Amino acid sequence: MITLETISPGLSLTGLDPTGIGSVIAVVPITEGAVQVLYRTPDGTLKERLLSRGDETNISIAVTERPWSFDGDGEAFKLSIEAKRIDLAFLFDPMMAVHTSNVEPLPHQITAVYESMLPRQPLRFVLADDPGAGKTIMAGLYIRELIMRADARRILVVAPGSLVDQWREEMFEKFGLEFRVFTRDLDTATPSGNPFEDIDHLIVRLDQMARNEDLQDKICGAGWDLIVFDEAHKLAAHFCNNKLEKTGRFRLAEKLGAHTRHLLLMTATPHNGKDEDFQLFLSLLDADRFYGKFRDGVHKVDYSDLIRRMVKETLVKFDGTPLFPERRAYTVNYELSDLEYALYEAVTDYVKTEMGKADELDGKRKGSIGFALTSLQRRLASSPEAIYQSLKRRRERLERRLREEKMGARAQKINAEDMADVPEDDDDRTAEEQENLEETLVSQATASQTIDELAAEIVILQALEQQAKTLVTSGKDRKWDELSRILQNEPQMHDASGRMRKIIIFSEYRDTINYLYEKIAGVLGGHDAIVVIHGSIHRDDRRKIQELFRSDPEVRVLVATDAAGEGINLQNANLMVNYDLPWNPNRLEQRFGRIHRIGQQEVCHLWNLVAKETREGDVYFRLLEKLNTMSNALQGQVFNVLGEVFEGNSLKDMLLEAIRYGDRPDIHAKLSQKIDNALDHEHLMNILNREALAQESMTPERLFAVKEEMEKAEARRLQPYFVRSFFMKGFESLGGSIYPRESNRFEITHVPAELRDRDRLITGRNRRELAPVLKRYERICFTKEAVRPQDRPGLAFASLIHPGHPLMLALSDVLLERHANLLRQGTILVAPADDGDQLSLLFLLTHEVKSGDGQVISKRLQFVRVLPDGSASFAGWAPHLDLEPLAPADRPLLAKSLNEPWLTAGLENRALALAASTLVPQHYNEVAERRIAHVDKTLTAVHERLTKEIDFWSDRFIKLTEDKAAGIDVRLNLENVRRTLSDLETRLESRKKELQSMRHVTSATPVVLSGALIVPAGLLRKLRGETAPDESTFSTDPEARSRIEQIAMKAVILAEEGRGCRAVDVSAQKCGWDITSYAPVVNDRLPDARHIEVKGRIKGATTVTVTKNEIFESWNQGDKYHLAIVLVGEDDSIDGPHYVPHPFKEEPGWGVSSVNYELKALLERAQGI
Repeated sequence: MITLETISPGLSLTGLDPTGIGSVIAVVPITEGAVQVLYRTPDGTLKERLLSRGDETNISIAVTERPWSFDGDGEAFKLSIEAKRIDLAFLFDPMMAVHTSNVEPLPHQITAVYESMLPRQPLRFVLADDPGAGKTIMAGLYIRELIMRADARRILVVAPGSLVDQWREEMFEKFGLEFRVFTRDLDTATPSGNPFEDIDHLIVRLDQMARNEDLQDKICGAGWDLIVFDEAHKLAAHFCNNKLEKTGRFRLAEKLGAHTRHLLLMTATPHNGKDEDFQLFLSLLDADRFYGKFRDGVHKVDYSDLIRRMVKETLVKFDGTPLFPERRAYTVNYELSDLEYALYEAVTDYVKTEMGKADELDGKRKGSIGFALTSLQRRLASSPEAIYQSLKRRRERLERRLREEKMGARAQKINAEDMADVPEDDDDRTAEEQENLEETLVSQATASQTIDELAAEIVILQALEQQAKTLVTSGKDRKWDELSRILQNEPQMHDASGRMRKIIIFSEYRDTINYLYEKIAGVLGGHDAIVVIHGSIHRDDRRKIQELFRSDPEVRVLVATDAAGEGINLQNANLMVNYDLPWNPNRLEQRFGRIHRIGQQEVCHLWNLVAKETREGDVYFRLLEKLNTMSNALQGQVFNVLGEVFEGNSLKDMLLEAIRYGDRPDIHAKLSQKIDNALDHEHLMNILNREALAQESMTPERLFAVKEEMEKAEARRLQPYFVRSFFMKGFESLGGSIYPRESNRFEITHVPAELRDRDRLITGRNRRELAPVLKRYERICFTKEAVRPQDRPGLAFASLIHPGHPLMLALSDVLLERHANLLRQGTILVAPADDGDQLSLLFLLTHEVKSGDGQVISKRLQFVRVLPDGSASFAGWAPHLDLEPLAPADRPLLAKSLNEPWLTAGLENRALALAASTLVPQHYNEVAERRIAHVDKTLTAVHERLTKEIDFWSDRFIKLTEDKAAGIDVRLNLENVRRTLSDLETRLESRKKELQSMRHVTSATPVVLSGALIVPAGLLRKLRGETAPDESTFSTDPEARSRIEQIAMKAVILAEEGRGCRAVDVSAQKCGWDITSYAPVVNDRLPDARHIEVKGRIKGATTVTVTKNEIFESWNQGDKYHLAIVLVGEDDSIDGPHYVPHPFKEEPGWGVSSVNYELKALLERAQGI
């Protein structure tokens, strides 16, 4: 029996901790009969406990499963180590999200996620890459990584209403993340009645939240780990006469930003041209650093650590070629016929008159009528059919209303109808909502206030309707004539074989869409080649139509409203016509972005149709001509900032002004000047330079580095081979039933109860997903391609099993709990491919770096091999998989070796000393350097900003004090200034303390998680008394083996250099191959590197031994991987290298650590250089 007095450091005790054996670190006497014990649990956690006399009977010295006894079950040890590796997958697979998501990221997306965002703890950041660069993909990868790392569970996406469905679909289809969209129905359907607390992955509409303070209280009170704002430029605030005015959206972002650890703002246009407003925008990330109004000396602020921007023109593919092709725009002017011009003048006069009446009205009705009349004018420019149908519906609706008013009238004044709300920002509506709103208001909104006025307006409408009908009947349509000419005569319309290319034609109105559908059918000889999309078509049907346009070779023309401009990717077409021009310049870029986006291979062509002789057409024509000139001068970059060139002068307002007053020479001249100023070269350059505020470029050197890191990560990725191998073994070991079905797909017919119950027991770091573990799974898979096989569309959806899947989390958790003591108890493993005779130790070490508040900001795990002389080296990413358990019959052979001094004392201290001298300093310096630099920069900026504010208000205080002494009543102002000063001083001190705490980066004590004794097969054979294998197979002399391998390496390097390649020895990095061979650049393209695994053998050898790691890593690399076999003669003569692509075919089972391949068979498949 153990006593309190006999407890000492180094003892391993049972009963000390419920989770397993506790290793005593220190003992502190408290009083007679009581001691404080500091101890470490099997998972490396440090704990303390107060023991009294009454605890003595429950504690004893561990006699089994004690640390470093090396008598554990070898097979279970390997499975447990792999469970730990899968559980902490992100530490072994640095791009886990890439390898478990249905995306093929590009260089700029990789750098955004893995260089700009993930290292920042916590993240407060603006992602400002150009439109079409795939910011949603970057956000999805970031979200997936945070979930895999257990750094975020509760995630909120705030987006404009037009984008919420697109977000939900992309998160699920590309990343397997199920987000719910907040609706009023969801508000009442969740268990607690508060969906913000009940649902961990949620998408909300920006304006729905911004306008409802009750919802804001609920959503802020729920607390979040990550909040993403899409289209974040909508979060506006500005100073007006020294008064700060915040929009509801800005206030919402302020509130939410205070209730989340990570905050990501996404926008392609972060800067509206005013530095003052931009710094207010950045105050959402750091309210202290960008506090208040400009003061002297703080006009210019370095915010490069808070924002990342890359523009389309700098984006490249992995081969170094431009990501986006050239884009060309053409302005096509058409002259109105006499009938068309007469109708234009008549309708414009009507619109001008009614707008004048609307100006006399107040409130919502004024805005609704103005919106309706604007829409009517735009329909006039769209097509004869659109204006005819619109006038007809408006006349019918107003006639019906007149009858209703007359029947119930007691007075001549008519009742105001309830009008739909017209949001200030067109972008707040989806295209469908925009179309429906226009249809409603164009038909009903009127400025008439009496029955007589309404009757008079109807008479005018009847005349206009008849005039429009006459035009439609005449068949005169100069705009259609131009489109017909483009379709039939433009050389870009046909490919080299004469086949018509696919083209998208954008209109604003369904009436015009239906009209064009018939007219184009007449040109093409039928309707089969044409499809249409507009807002009243259900989203699912839109998807089908998109797919028809993308995939059906017979479908050549898509006629669409802006419903096709939202979230639809149509880069299989490279031709576009704006039949109707949008009055929102952002929509112009959005439309072009449907074809000019990632994946487009052809030059993109855009034709803009405009009638210059109309008032609004004259403004737009001047805009397009100037735009074309500037676009040529600036290599297309002007398209990237089109929405910002009209700072303070919206294009919509300019076009309305042209309609109402454009016949006045002074107004015409003023509008022309506004266009010229907006697209002035100097003005554009200022905008582009401003856009370069944190602009990055993908230089050839940076691209090369990113590509190398990607390839290394690719080789060691866990998905699918390592994950599948572990899952199949672990799942079956617990009694699960799994059967192969279609290619790379499986059915699980029985999940053991132990796993089903585990999802409710998992807590803390492992609780990464709330989805339950099911009793059975119809289909599971381990590869992205097998989730929904493209060649078999009817197959059931398969769940992708990855390290973060609930079933995998439960499996690894159960196995780690079952073998809690085994990892530190250790085992003996045999290295079958090692013919040497030197024992070694294999340790798994972990180390954490923490901030001053105790938050873990970085963690590392590493396998280390330690030799008897104390020297250590990196052991690889999964060395245990290349080892085999020692047979029980062989253990007595190692009795003498196990008693050697280097194995009997201080093993853990030896490993810790090793970590302290290598792993810890490197890890700490890397993290601390980045962290401290960021904090120091923030601290300096915060101090400067708040000090300037304090100085300003101090001066105000002194002035008011002097005024008070002079007898002026300033009591209220003086008190307000005193309160402001006090708040600022407190704020500065509080933030300084917070930043100093963040700056205090500490290194935790490294922890040895597991250890094993490694016995080379050569030593084991010697102890058994067996003879060495035939020298002709492979040399057993370590020095001879090393010499042969070096000769082989030199031979391959010389051969690669002979091909004109640059060959680099990377064998020491254990990245999955031995030599990287870089081919020279061809036609500005950077070819893929060749990854060469070198196997040197003496002539006459018959086999090549390949480990499980080598096989899996070769498969991960795909076509890049080549096996190079070099045969070395006794005189060092060389036969080879012989290159074998895709050399390994069969997947080794769980218990197989290496495979012997027949050298003859491999050489038969060898190819030349």
